[in-house]
Amino acid sequence: MLPGNHSKHVSGKSSVGIRHNGSEDSDDNDEQDEPSSITPSDELSSFREKWQQELKSSPQHLRLQEPKNSPQHVRQLASSTRDENSETTECAHETIEEKAQALFMKGVQYEQEGKLYEAVKFYRRAVQLVPDIETRLYEASKAKVQPVEVDFEALSLEEASQEVSVTEEEEEDILLRFQRAFLRDRTVCQPDLPQNSTHLSSLPMEIILYIMKWIVSTELDLRALDVSCSAVCKGFYLAARDPEIWRLACIRVWGVNCGGLSNFESWRQMFIERPRVHFHGCYISKTTYIRHGENSFQDQFYRPWHLVEYFRYLRFFPEGLVLMLTTSDDPAVSVRELKHRNPRNSTVLRGHYRLHDDRVTIFLKREPDKVTGNNKTRNRKGRDSLWTEPCEQTFHLELQTASYRSHRHVQLVWQGYSVITLRGGNESTTNFDLISGRFPPFHFSRVKSYTSESESILQ
Repeated sequence: MLPGNHSKHVSGKSSVGIRHNGSEDSDDNDEQDEPSSITPSDELSSFREKWQQELKSSPQHLRLQEPKNSPQHVRQLASSTRDENSETTECAHETIEEKAQALFMKGVQYEQEGKLYEAVKFYRRAVQLVPDIETRLYEASKAKVQPVEVDFEALSLEEASQEVSVTEEEEEDILLRFQRAFLRDRTVCQPDLPQNSTHLSSLPMEIILYIMKWIVSTELDLRALDVSCSAVCKGFYLAARDPEIWRLACIRVWGVNCGGLSNFESWRQMFIERPRVHFHGCYISKTTYIRHGENSFQDQFYRPWHLVEYFRYLRFFPEGLVLMLTTSDDPAVSVRELKHRNPRNSTVLRGHYRLHDDRVTIFLKREPDKVTGNNKTRNRKGRDSLWTEPCEQTFHLELQTASYRSHRHVQLVWQGYSVITLRGGNESTTNFDLISGRFPPFHFSRVKSYTSESESILQ
């Protein structure tokens, strides 16, 4: 019994001891697990929760939660799509234009090197991409100079008047500035390239003026002096403005008693503004009208109409001589008949004219026809026609000078027209009614061949 009880007791002790040890181990495990109670999975889950809360509270998430069919959502999608398309189009357009520019410049490089075949290839490719690439490159390379604008409203009246007067003085004093330059340089002009022979700039001003008088000549070709010669250089500009040349021209047109400079500032202004006629061409008047024809002998109901067209030509010379031609030929053929003072064509009428203010009075005379024998002519059938007595005709024209648009004295308007016929001692006068259709005004036309040569100097 004792041993049995003893063994039980021991076993009981051991069991108790085992339980005690087990409890201690469990306590130790609990103590070890307390610091590692928050695992990485817990941290990740908490981060996800916070992140989802932030997303839900953001405005973008609120917009995404709106229904897709709402008007606001549709407008947002359309605007975003439009912006993306415009940006894509602009980028593509810029890329195509840059590519076309590169191709075109490559073609220019090949053309400068003399490789025309390769240059045409690149030009063609560039034009296929952008048809107006050349115009765009030219506009891009062209320097755009913006004019300086003066705000006259902001200025006072005195400052504005000073600003305008400065501009007018610059235009008026250009002659004075050229004269100062001539006095400083003492030469008419400067050679642009080195010369092996004597240059025109070595000539004195007196010789230059003498040459200018030959250019004007007795035909008074002031247009060549004032337009062509004055545009060469400063020295020629001064020579073309010489008052002596313009004074001689005025005296040749209006005579010694031309009135002086009482109403004009210079002889040049007098020659330009005072009413006169031009000498470096001719005045042309084209007349067109319809005339009834005779009935046909085959068809009495047929009556033709004829369109009549002819020209009147007037050419004036400085000494007072005038030539007139009436013909149906075109101006290209007819103006050569008026080149010389003594024309070979017998149909050209010679006469004289006078200037009185803005009126031009012309007297033309037609010589009697030269006849032989008994002053008879024969018709086509060989029969003698009626005898006609030779007659002498004098034409009296009165015209008025007028300006057309910005051109001075280029029109001659009819004011009167009469014909005086003298036959066998009897004189008859015929006055014409100046119908606008039958008597249109004369218009001046320049003829270069009239002033291509100078026969004598202006004096």
